[in-house]
Amino acid sequence: MATWDDLERSEPELAQAGRRLLFQPGVGFGYLATVRADGGPRVHPVMPLLADGRLQVFVVPSPKLADLRRDGRYALHSTGAADVPDEFYITGTAWAVESPARRQAAMRAHPVSVAEDHVLVELDLDGVLWAHYPTPVRWPPAYRRWRAAPATRGARSDG
Repeated sequence: MATWDDLERSEPELAQAGRRLLFQPGVGFGYLATVRADGGPRVHPVMPLLADGRLQVFVVPSPKLADLRRDGRYALHSTGAADVPDEFYITGTAWAVESPARRQAAMRAHPVSVAEDHVLVELDLDGVLWAHYPTPVRWPPAYRRWRAAPATRGARSDG
């Protein structure tokens, strides 16, 4: 799968829109959808972060973490705001990061302190969708899509 850096290199305007929308309250905030054991959806608010060019979240031991460990497929959606009608949506595969160095880098990038039991989860990118609404807002928005290059799908590095 691709990293946030891959998105920034190939589509800088799209990555800039994603940063603006995922971090619009000043810290990362979005809704993470996971797949329950019975195949149903589960949605949780999360605080995504960018560290070393990678999109990540810290997850407490929870059903959400169990979902991601069992079936790493996820969707992350930006939150809405009255003054920013655009939307940003990412799909991909999540996995727990075991590297202490990567955990330290993520902790430095995170705006709040992180407890020891929080697991660092990397969100590899498969696809991105930006819905940009014109001003004044009217339907339909202009959609911009990005897909990870086939060579990056499934590639993973915890180093």
